[in-house]
Amino acid sequence: MPTSTNTAPLPPLSLYVHIPWCVRKCPYCDFNSHTSEQSLPETQYVQALIADLTLEVQTHTVTHRPLHSIFFGGGTPSLFSAQAIGDIIDAAKNILGFANHIEITLEANPGTAEYTHFGALKHAGINRLSLGVQSFNDEHLHTLGRIHSSAEAFNAFKLARQAGIDNINLDLMHGLPNQTPLQATSDIRQAIALEPEHISWYQLTVEPNTVFYNAPPALPNDDALADIQDAGEALLAHHNFLQYEVSAYCQPGKQAKHNLNYWHFGDYLGIGAGAHSKLTHATGQITRHRKTRLPADYLANKHHAIGISPITPDRLPLEFMMNALRQPQGFETPLFQAMTGLPLTTIQPILHALSQQGLILHTPQFIRTTALGFRFLNTVLSAFDQSCLPAKTSNNSPENSAYNHIASDKTHL
Repeated sequence: MPTSTNTAPLPPLSLYVHIPWCVRKCPYCDFNSHTSEQSLPETQYVQALIADLTLEVQTHTVTHRPLHSIFFGGGTPSLFSAQAIGDIIDAAKNILGFANHIEITLEANPGTAEYTHFGALKHAGINRLSLGVQSFNDEHLHTLGRIHSSAEAFNAFKLARQAGIDNINLDLMHGLPNQTPLQATSDIRQAIALEPEHISWYQLTVEPNTVFYNAPPALPNDDALADIQDAGEALLAHHNFLQYEVSAYCQPGKQAKHNLNYWHFGDYLGIGAGAHSKLTHATGQITRHRKTRLPADYLANKHHAIGISPITPDRLPLEFMMNALRQPQGFETPLFQAMTGLPLTTIQPILHALSQQGLILHTPQFIRTTALGFRFLNTVLSAFDQSCLPAKTSNNSPENSAYNHIASDKTHL
């Protein structure tokens, strides 16, 4: 078994805040989300979040590591008032401190009146917004169980801009029930016309424990899915949207800092019901932590970690590559040892074999997949641990990537 001997500086630290309630759970959603009651326990939940963060910092000694990004995910975080969001941000700043130019993202649903308080959210500290549009086709929105219309999505974007939010992501899905390639690219064209800084564009997948899993819809066949993927990627590239991850596209310089921290195998604290954390310790050991899943249990002062597990050295190569190789541009070669504590010789035979197969490009400066390797990423990842092959590499998450929601409940990647 390889031995981790990490003596490098600790990686950047991010914070994920999970708000588990939504107006209505979508039939494709397998995140830890729960239909909201008429009155949310907002005050109690904010208090629990702050207590959770305080305990995390005390228990795992992450002081003197300022936050580089914060991500409010869910559920629908924008159901909470701007005052509540601001209280959480202020507490995080007081407890840990902020790095310069911190990115603070909040997911919002354009289907309810809560998007009218964008100005207050900006004042509270939100400087990046992720709108869960999913489609601009009303028929597809109805099939997906979304509570908004295309007109409301356009209006939400307009109001966010008027509020002064100058960094907006639009969440789009493709491969929808009965969707044609023309309809899929139409969604992208309408998103591009709004001139967002970032577009998350990912394929609908049917997950266990969802309504769609129990009653599968008619999805496009593989040929249609391939046509959609090729046409969509070409259209986004034509309009200067850089693909910097499996399903993340942005204008130059507008990569999501929070997402990049996941893909560079950085550290993150996760607070909230079902939240997960990944932390590197001064000893070089890397551990994962998870919180109780049910909101009622979390509110009952059970927000301490219910599971802490080390990432063993033999698992580290796969854990690292599952993140870093999601980026088509790959990563700088020294990053592997800096983040895992393992010498590159640990994986040199695997890299050589993958290079011989035309799946990996490996130089002293960088490591990345070839175009073929990126298309068959699971095959590449399986080489790093045959017994731990992830279920898939597509992104079935609002915004960002599934790794933003590994912080809530996502474990299949």
